[in-house]
Amino acid sequence: MVFFHGALCSGHPFLQMGPGLFLSPLWYTDEIMQEQIKTALKAAMIAKEMDKVMVLRGISAAFTNELVSQGRPPQEPLSDDDCMKVIKRLAKQRKDSIDQFIAGGREDLADSEKAELTILETFLPAQMGEAEIESKVKAKLAESPIDPSKKGQFVGQMMKELGGTADGALVKTVIDRLIG
Repeated sequence: MVFFHGALCSGHPFLQMGPGLFLSPLWYTDEIMQEQIKTALKAAMIAKEMDKVMVLRGISAAFTNELVSQGRPPQEPLSDDDCMKVIKRLAKQRKDSIDQFIAGGREDLADSEKAELTILETFLPAQMGEAEIESKVKAKLAESPIDPSKKGQFVGQMMKELGGTADGALVKTVIDRLIG
């Protein structure tokens, strides 16, 4: 029998190293985001928060779909970076749906999508505001001015620099306003 961070783990192929051994394999760190989702799902089930349960199950299913699309078995852990990409994709889908529902005059459906988006955003890093993005873009433009015809490349460059902390559409809007 093998102990893994205090939990008994018998029969696991990676953990067959000896009795009473505490292990910390490298792949354990990749499970952090997935574990957060599983823990939140269990808590939501216990609290009978069905909207939250539905969203968290959707996230879990999207993780499995991502693994399968990468040609990996569904039981493998997904890296935190991949988890964040999946959750960002789901959040973007919700934002698009909200826009479509509002344009179609379906406020009731838009409200349910907004509620789902709120739950998804709890797992995403805080997004930069427009003022923060504008200051970073202005600083970059002061450093090296660009040709207005190369705005698209500049947007890509700024997105890489800002990482996952800024909404791409907002960055593009700010750049369009500043460059013209």
